[in-house]
Amino acid sequence: MANFSDNTVFWSSFFAWLIAQVLKGLLAICTHKRLDFRRFVGAGGMPSSHSAFVSALATGVGLTDGWASTTFALSVVFSLIVMYDAAGVRLAASKQAATLNKMVTELFDEREFHHERLKEFIGHTPVEVIVGALLGILTG
Repeated sequence: MANFSDNTVFWSSFFAWLIAQVLKGLLAICTHKRLDFRRFVGAGGMPSSHSAFVSALATGVGLTDGWASTTFALSVVFSLIVMYDAAGVRLAASKQAATLNKMVTELFDEREFHHERLKEFIGHTPVEVIVGALLGILTG
């Protein structure tokens, strides 16, 4: 009887995500010369861990079930939706959050106004998505 813990497709996807998150944290250390634990677990940045995860999933499904299988087709469509969201919708939300944070700071700089800054680092550039996808394909 097979256990979920034996699911190689899941584990290859998980390790692709983990590798992407570790790389993201290490790149942040190299770039900013300081340790920021949020980069090891947060969304956004290079490479896209979401893209790595879903690309490894699609690759694993293709290798396991076959490249012509329905499950492979579903996993590819799912991957494309996730990657489009990362580079399109979430990147736009990141830019809007940065603009709103700047506006609030400038408008209420000298007045007492308590607000929670919007998270600005949630989306990906197309390059971050592509690198994440390549990492996932190699890991899958």
